[in-house]
Amino acid sequence: MRKKTVMALGLLAALFLHGCGSEAESARKYELAEVHPVGGRQGICTEGGYYWVSGSGTLEKYDSSWNLVAQNTDPFVGYSLQVNHIGDIDVYKNELYLGVEYFMDGEGKNIQVAVYDGDTLKLKRVFPFRADTGQLECSGIAVDPDSGTVYMSSWIDDESSEYLYMYDLDTGDYKGKLRMQTSPRWIQGVAYHKGNLYVTSDDGDANDNEPDHMYRIEVSEDKKIGQVSLEKTFDDVIRQGEIEGLTFDEDLGQFLLLYNRGARIIAGMPTGFYEGYSEEIHEVFVYNMVEGD
Repeated sequence: MRKKTVMALGLLAALFLHGCGSEAESARKYELAEVHPVGGRQGICTEGGYYWVSGSGTLEKYDSSWNLVAQNTDPFVGYSLQVNHIGDIDVYKNELYLGVEYFMDGEGKNIQVAVYDGDTLKLKRVFPFRADTGQLECSGIAVDPDSGTVYMSSWIDDESSEYLYMYDLDTGDYKGKLRMQTSPRWIQGVAYHKGNLYVTSDDGDANDNEPDHMYRIEVSEDKKIGQVSLEKTFDDVIRQGEIEGLTFDEDLGQFLLLYNRGARIIAGMPTGFYEGYSEEIHEVFVYNMVEGD
């Protein structure tokens, strides 16, 4: 979604010093299997052999062979508030869950949880947003069907981004916020997988060839605290750039990551290109997951 120059080592040191995470990666192994070019630069989700990809202002649906089967290039029809940006997305029972907002120059407003049809890619309904929660931006959204919770993440690097914001999957009512300890910075996306939450963090620096990371969040029973630990360092992408959304394919046992390369990102906006690039390239990296001991 967006790029800031934040040293990854600084975050790892903070996790270690505060005793709220580990500087060692997860025992689970992620083996890179495939890379697929896509049209969107923000989010990825999968269900039933289909893949959905979000751009800042687009939605796309791909089949199991990554052929484009549906597209919506005007997804903001039907809103009462001005919006212009989609972050990372999720899918549940063929309904797409989007965090939609008006984003400009590193700031967000008019945040909404929006639900779209998985086939037509058109808006179906919007959750009532609680403006008093402290959330100032939405970089990603995740559905936890086990607890009936929708989680929203924030990219802005201030106190508000130390939380994940929770809404009821069935009613759309606000359920509270989960405090991450210690919180990753510049969160780009969030996903739920087998009882844990996972976030991607744009905490590397592409200018210095520093990789971005994914962190695992173990949620307390009362859903007030999430303990953070390092899950994976993405030193195996084609070129360091900007990490984006993520998803887990429960049927195939795979992890999917959307990653951008080629563009320079300043204050959350693409601004020029790195040497050798005339456009930004968006790719989905597909990993086979192998559980460790």
